[in-house]
Amino acid sequence: MVGQSEWSDYFPDCGGTAQSPVDVITTQTKYDPSLSPVTPLGYSQHGNQPFTLYNNGHTVVTELPQWMGLGGLPWLFTAVQMHLHWGNGGPNHGGSEHTINGQSTEAEPSLQLHVVHYNSELYPNMSAAMTQKDGLAVLGIFIVTGEETNPAFDNILNYLSRVRHAQKAFIPAFDVQSLLPKDLGRYYRYNGSLTTPPCHQGVIWTLFHERVQISKAQLLKLETILYSSKAEEKDRMLLQDNYRMTQPLNHRVMFTSFSAEVTAIVIGVMCGCVGLAVIIRFIVKTISTSSWDVLHNNRPTPMP
Repeated sequence: MVGQSEWSDYFPDCGGTAQSPVDVITTQTKYDPSLSPVTPLGYSQHGNQPFTLYNNGHTVVTELPQWMGLGGLPWLFTAVQMHLHWGNGGPNHGGSEHTINGQSTEAEPSLQLHVVHYNSELYPNMSAAMTQKDGLAVLGIFIVTGEETNPAFDNILNYLSRVRHAQKAFIPAFDVQSLLPKDLGRYYRYNGSLTTPPCHQGVIWTLFHERVQISKAQLLKLETILYSSKAEEKDRMLLQDNYRMTQPLNHRVMFTSFSAEVTAIVIGVMCGCVGLAVIIRFIVKTISTSSWDVLHNNRPTPMP
């Protein structure tokens, strides 16, 4: 098996200057007000045909029907597949490919979902698009672990035993949009690459700010049930740590669709309004009490 440090020896693009994943340093991002919310097209229309799930020895992949796509970008993109990246469950071990401010610990994103699309406006298929600078668009969803089970991810995780080795299986179709965060308007955007060989540098990355949560039991299932080796091999190897280390940004600009300053202003205004309401209520209450005291004191003495 070829290690990450040797990828560029066999796949030249893996040594390029616009590689992914990267570390998102939030203080160095640039707010772009023209970035509109990402629009999943047909994600909820899964139809009656089953999805194909397979283990390719590097990750578990769910193929997506061609009627699913992505709007909110300069071109129309057609969905191809989605896959996961995870760690090994050890302390302080990551699993998420992209990181936020250098962090990918247990308290931070512990795995990541990628939904891959190709530019169907300019290119006939995935193979033709992936070598072009504007050929692909990938959604990156940060996933953290908690106590509550996420039923949406069970649509994949419950069928992992069918693809423990390099094999394919059909699984019931499901609502793909249920895997995404609710807020699709706040995200990071940059130009990068595929995170596995051949590492072609033609990916428009969208990394959602809001995180999705799955349970620790769901993550454990992902970390312990799949093998990167074939069924007939004697030395079976668990499929773990299938994430690439972060790559240099190399003067690329990391854009955001939201402004931290605007968020702070909104929060400040809300706090100010609440404070003002409290003050007004106090003043009104004080005036009412004082008025009653005056009226009460000016009442005439009752006649005997």
